[in-house]
Amino acid sequence: MRHTVSAGVVTALVGFLGASVVVLTGLRGVGASTGQAASGLLALTVTQSLGTIWLSRRHRIPVVLAWSTPGAALLASTGAVHGGWPAAVGAFLIVGGLILLTAAWPRLGDLIAAIPTPIAQAMLAGVLLELCLAPVHGLATQPALVAPVVVAWLLLLRFAPRWAVPGAFVVTVAAIGIWLGLHGGLSGPLLPRAELTAPAWTWASVLSLAVPLFVVTMASQNVPGVAVLSSYGYTAPWREAMTVTGLGTLAGAGAGGHAINLAAITAAMAASPDAHPDPRRRWLVAQATGCTGLVLAAGSTVLVTVVAAAPAGVTSAFAGLALLATLASSLTGALAEPADRIPAVVTFVVAGSGVTILSVGAAFWALAAGLAVRSVLSGPLPAGLLGQPSRAPRLPLPTSRAEATPTQDDPPRSAR
Repeated sequence: MRHTVSAGVVTALVGFLGASVVVLTGLRGVGASTGQAASGLLALTVTQSLGTIWLSRRHRIPVVLAWSTPGAALLASTGAVHGGWPAAVGAFLIVGGLILLTAAWPRLGDLIAAIPTPIAQAMLAGVLLELCLAPVHGLATQPALVAPVVVAWLLLLRFAPRWAVPGAFVVTVAAIGIWLGLHGGLSGPLLPRAELTAPAWTWASVLSLAVPLFVVTMASQNVPGVAVLSSYGYTAPWREAMTVTGLGTLAGAGAGGHAINLAAITAAMAASPDAHPDPRRRWLVAQATGCTGLVLAAGSTVLVTVVAAAPAGVTSAFAGLALLATLASSLTGALAEPADRIPAVVTFVVAGSGVTILSVGAAFWALAAGLAVRSVLSGPLPAGLLGQPSRAPRLPLPTSRAEATPTQDDPPRSAR
């Protein structure tokens, strides 16, 4: 039992320390004040912890929920939209509704899964690019504070990869603490408090935030989360997981939480033999993870106060280091298929440009551009062009009734 509890505590710490600064960067990026960002981190930590406890206990499998880290990076790259923070909260509510709709109507999950993987991964890579450049800028502007963080991250990545990001987080906080000690100390709220915001809806927030955030959360978090559990011999309760994460996102949106979803990295930590030798007992690790998350939620406001007091560029440099592995994975997925490399590169370039057209952010236009280029390059040639007759593409036909009509509880095809 001691080993089970310690494994759960480590899983929660890795998840919280590794991505909390990314979440804060994203929330501040779309217009949240320091108090609203603290409220959002609190809401996300509480809802994902309660959802983890519920799902793992109900199904007796190591289901772990997490906040959408790629989604937070999307918020940071998109920036404030027309309507400000209330419009961002309205977008979070739409995302929760769409996730809940996925539970009731699995075809919506199939539509997301139908987006070509290179396009989805290229959009995510473009979204991450600006944040991943932050360590370079940080080394140029704050070398005394950022260099120790980079060195700690690199050494831990070599000798203890699991602790590379949490260790860099600890060094970041220590560096900020030393700086604050030399510049007047820490001031600000320390006790957790939820700040509710009345939502607003604009077309810009729906297209710039809600749609890309839903796509990123589903394609980069929920589907891989199902695959991770499957790799360890567990069948994810897809429909109930979407129900719980959808309701959790809706419950936390008013307080500033952008989205919760199935975890991938921390799910692997809870589901692996290292967590517990008996697969039937690993759900207890997820229970310990959820309980630890509730404890960590109590310190969310302290973390936000420290981050808000830090010199410009220090916390964003850590956030960039934390996302480098995700960027590498996204680029690999985007360029894996030779036939889709040009559409993927177009998607990546548009997403990385940060361009805003008609008040709509780059992530939406990146998806649209990538899909359009792919359609042009992969479509049939006009009849007689270069002497070749036009032939319509042949679509694979279902081989059985079960394949033609998936049951309501089925996850998207790419999740199976």
